[in-house]
Amino acid sequence: MNSNPTYMRAPMRIWVGALAFLLPFSSLVTSPGVSAASFLFLATALITFKPCRDALARHWAQVRGVVLAFLLYFLFILACMLLRGEKMSVLEKPLRMLLAASALALVVAVRAPRRALWWGASAGAVAALPFIAWQRFVLHVDRPGGLINSITFGDLALVLALLALAGAIDMRDRARDALLAGMAALAGLVASVLTGTRGGWTALVLMALVLGRHVVAIDSRRVRALLAGGVALLATAWFAPALGVQQRFAEGVSDARIWYEGGNVWTNVGTRLELWKGAAMLIREHPLLGMDFDACRARLAEYAHMGRLDPMVLQLPHLHNDGLQALATGGAVGFSFWAATLAAPLLFFLRALRDGTRAPQFAAALGGAMVVLGYVGFGLTEVIFWSMKGSLFYALMVFLIMGFCLNAKEKIG
Repeated sequence: MNSNPTYMRAPMRIWVGALAFLLPFSSLVTSPGVSAASFLFLATALITFKPCRDALARHWAQVRGVVLAFLLYFLFILACMLLRGEKMSVLEKPLRMLLAASALALVVAVRAPRRALWWGASAGAVAALPFIAWQRFVLHVDRPGGLINSITFGDLALVLALLALAGAIDMRDRARDALLAGMAALAGLVASVLTGTRGGWTALVLMALVLGRHVVAIDSRRVRALLAGGVALLATAWFAPALGVQQRFAEGVSDARIWYEGGNVWTNVGTRLELWKGAAMLIREHPLLGMDFDACRARLAEYAHMGRLDPMVLQLPHLHNDGLQALATGGAVGFSFWAATLAAPLLFFLRALRDGTRAPQFAAALGGAMVVLGYVGFGLTEVIFWSMKGSLFYALMVFLIMGFCLNAKEKIG
């Protein structure tokens, strides 16, 4: 007999399912949605502490690598704060990312239905499209970003689209549900394209490596039709002059060539290349442990004063590359701890994919892998972890999907 009464409480199961829906749905159309969801997950986990503790202990062997990766990253930031005399505010982001493990414990403890996540991602992707289309075509905003910047909006819209695709795969035996989720996936993809962000296209290359290997093995005409529709949509976006996708890529190539030849730095690509040049200089000076970000900024100012960098780098808030940012501020040690928060979840999801396309956890594991690979790709040209929204969305989504994977293996949800 199951000794945990929380398993049998329908209201709690519905509540956690509602939170799983709320997180992706509110991520782009509200300002506080992601942060509010994180607090609600944590508060609920504290209220149901014993069942959550028992659930985490039961699956500890499977999840400890991921939880420890986030814990060690937090401890590293804590040590840096104490040694460097930084403000305590630097702890908020890594601490809240660690506490996002409460979502994992809750999902497993109450056996939350993973359909809630699929519908939340689908609803979020659908809601994002008219929101961003209004700004683009009615307000004539060249790079619309909703309530946040265009890059983060486009990146998260792409993640929602891929999660909706995972939902369509999971519900492929239910025609209407799969169709609705598939349409939502296309809506999220269009929303991402309309922002004009190029980082999402870079991430798609990484995602395609996993999608191409696993999804083609699915014996479902609906899923194949959905993938064909996605490819057709991307091709249309590329060749449609009104969307400016092809023009944006041509501009990127031109910007890089001009920067290389010593020309204008103040372009989207030129600024990044100049920042990366400065980052390389910072990393060479402190390769092991790096230096705090204020010290990095001060050193960049010195480089600019000496004529080694263009002064425009001082006008930007970060280094526009997650890996370089981690190396500059944490050195090789800090980079290793940060990279582990990406590598450990990715390994968890890739292991779950090994059981094949008919395994109950396949769709959840595929969605989780898409989230991680998306963030890896986004971070090549942006510091996607710079904002609290971007960081919390990643951590919560990773832990949520891990919980749904574990439930699926037990044929729950």
